[in-house]
Amino acid sequence: MADKKVKAPKPPKTPKQPKKKKLKTYQQRQDRNGYAFMAPWIIGFLAFTAFPFIMTIYLSFTHVKATILGYDIDWVGLANYNDAFFKNESFTPALLSYLQMIIPYTFIVVVLSFIIAYLLCKINVGKSILRTIYFLPVIIMSGPVMTQILNVQDAAAPVATDAAVQTNAFSDIFIMQIIQSYSPGFANALAGVFDHLSIILWFTGIPIVLFINGLQKINPSIYEAAKIDSANAWQIMWKITIPMLKSIGLIITVFTVIQLGMYESINPVYELIKEQTGKTDGGLGYAATYSWIYSILALLIIGIVFLLFKDRKPKDIKARERQEKKLKKLDRIQKRRLAAQRRHERKEAKRFGK
Repeated sequence: MADKKVKAPKPPKTPKQPKKKKLKTYQQRQDRNGYAFMAPWIIGFLAFTAFPFIMTIYLSFTHVKATILGYDIDWVGLANYNDAFFKNESFTPALLSYLQMIIPYTFIVVVLSFIIAYLLCKINVGKSILRTIYFLPVIIMSGPVMTQILNVQDAAAPVATDAAVQTNAFSDIFIMQIIQSYSPGFANALAGVFDHLSIILWFTGIPIVLFINGLQKINPSIYEAAKIDSANAWQIMWKITIPMLKSIGLIITVFTVIQLGMYESINPVYELIKEQTGKTDGGLGYAATYSWIYSILALLIIGIVFLLFKDRKPKDIKARERQEKKLKKLDRIQKRRLAAQRRHERKEAKRFGK
């Protein structure tokens, strides 16, 4: 009987080593902490802002009527937009009035905030007290006091539509007479700015703080180097200070455009939106339509602001970049030609057996 083959003992199984966890980089850990810090805001935005935002788009194409059982919503398409532009006698003039006021108001707030911030950075005595005084209106403006001030000023302001009547209070000023003779519309807008100048000063609090923050971050050695190169104060202002504050100026301008649009005395469209929201017969649909037309207009203004603050490269750098793009394009074309030539050579080699 043949001897049975003795099976070799199986080698013992080696225990599986646990997988090594990938070490996260410092940037990944920072990103995770940042998202964890932003999580409450993201959740609140999705719950309380994203849904109303989408619902407003839908309501702008509907006719909403409040009933005892709730809201009766009927799809009307672009009828609300057609009524807003061609049938409503007050909406289009309100938009034009908003455009007429928002441009000079924003310009004055930004320029005035920069001048005040620049002067506050230059003085040494009483700097903290003056900064507190200029920021104090921001605290008051967040409450009902500012609303009461605006209502009182609107009630006291005379109602006038003619440019000559509106500029009557400033007709004794020689410069205003010159402006009115050339452009009554611009004179009317400028008179409106002067009428609300005390209110405009209330909107300079946060921009002043932001400009001060930006001015303090500029390295003083840059100014010293410019003075060594015989640069005067005007050249330092336009060549160093203003270019280095361009990003902060962009933020301040966008913030000012949005903030000014929230007050009825400056933005009559906001008053129309509030009026339509309170109506039970189709009011919500019109209010949503007005809101979206105003939002699109505000986004267009913000887009123009982005174009104005966009960094413009020097001509020599632009020419160099165009030349580099041409060289890269020629290089890609040459690579494609060489690849096609190699494919053709391989086909010829297979055909002739080489």
